[in-house]
Amino acid sequence: MTTHGEAVSIMANAPTRGGGIRRLGGLGVVLAALALSGCASDDDPNEYEPGSVGELYNSAMNLMDEERYKKAAKTFDEVERQHPYSVWASKAQLMSAYAHYLNNSYTEAINALDRFIELHPGNRDIAYAYYLKALSYYERIRDVRRDQSMTSQARDALQQVIRRFPDSKYARDAELKMDLVEDHLAGKEMTVGRYYLNKGHYLAAINRFRAVVKDYQTTSHVPEALHRLTEAYLALGMKDEAQKTASVLGHNFPTSEWYVDSYELLTGKDLAPERADDDSWIGKVWHSVI
Repeated sequence: MTTHGEAVSIMANAPTRGGGIRRLGGLGVVLAALALSGCASDDDPNEYEPGSVGELYNSAMNLMDEERYKKAAKTFDEVERQHPYSVWASKAQLMSAYAHYLNNSYTEAINALDRFIELHPGNRDIAYAYYLKALSYYERIRDVRRDQSMTSQARDALQQVIRRFPDSKYARDAELKMDLVEDHLAGKEMTVGRYYLNKGHYLAAINRFRAVVKDYQTTSHVPEALHRLTEAYLALGMKDEAQKTASVLGHNFPTSEWYVDSYELLTGKDLAPERADDDSWIGKVWHSVI
């Protein structure tokens, strides 16, 4: 999870937040980090009087320190509204999105980030914007028994970070988070596949387990998927497919309990694992199963 300090470091040269003084670049004004004198009270958070960019920005940062994230987001938005041509306008946009993220208002964060990305594609902090958007999906990953649409969106967003900014620290973290995303998506396929298998809907189950083997080969679900395929093929009388699948399982996971189970299923029917030929679907993918 991104930290407050990381977001603040991205906003380098911002007015100070804790009472210290720093010159606001280009404006030639020395500002203190003081409470917002130019906006209304919390009782009327949508009404703001004109204020200097420094007052507004510093007040928003103070609100961040106080963990009043919703109010902080509104104040950052006010920086942009009142000072759209200031150098701080784009920084305030990104900080507003970050405040929404910390407030668990992920939809609002994503909307703000989409706007930032559209308006500032060449901004120095654009990699962070894509990364924060991915996190806003990632934080909403749900149990594998539930809908995984958000997980799919997290996967797409993380892949964008990796593809667009391969040398950034955000790409490295995105690659780590992809492991959980892939595991969740594979887990969902396994949950549905087991349901179909238990109901005797073998073809539907096979489709789910094949998807795990083909699309999520680096996850921990692959050995079970191969075993379940062996089980479903035998139930349909597809002995050749069962033998080839068990062979792939044994070759790649020889010490797995799932292979032991598959081997027992085959030998119980006087069968044995048989090497998959390159023309079969599993023969085309088994070399990359690890």
